[in-house]
Amino acid sequence: MSPRYTPTLLEHFTHPRHVGTLEDADASGQGGGGPLCPEDMAHIWIKVREGRIVEIAHKTMGCPVAIASSSLTCSLAEGKTLEEALRITPEVVIEALGGVPERKADSVVAPEALRRAIEAYLAGHPPSSGEESGAGDSARFVG
Repeated sequence: MSPRYTPTLLEHFTHPRHVGTLEDADASGQGGGGPLCPEDMAHIWIKVREGRIVEIAHKTMGCPVAIASSSLTCSLAEGKTLEEALRITPEVVIEALGGVPERKADSVVAPEALRRAIEAYLAGHPPSSGEESGAGDSARFVG
């Protein structure tokens, strides 16, 4: 954890990436803040092709940490397989941001929204038999 906002966090807050919605998204998910930041919320939309996130967007309401972490989560997830994207945890995002103030750790809401979007996608698009699974059945139960 960091006692202040890092340059990476400030960059993603002042110039967030992947902001908006995807009208033709394959799935979406929402994540909310914890007890210290219950008002923070992220909604993520994903497009998936051949088991890989090819497009991602978010709308986030909250503090600079919530917005920056959503921007960074989307940047980390784009181009990844669903299995790889499920490994993007709040801890991974905090480390990539260079730390966040401890009291703001539960503002990192996008990994939860991403996980829920992937779960929604997998629920509606189960792998066909014989299909190689970059995000097979085990990915459904991660989290």
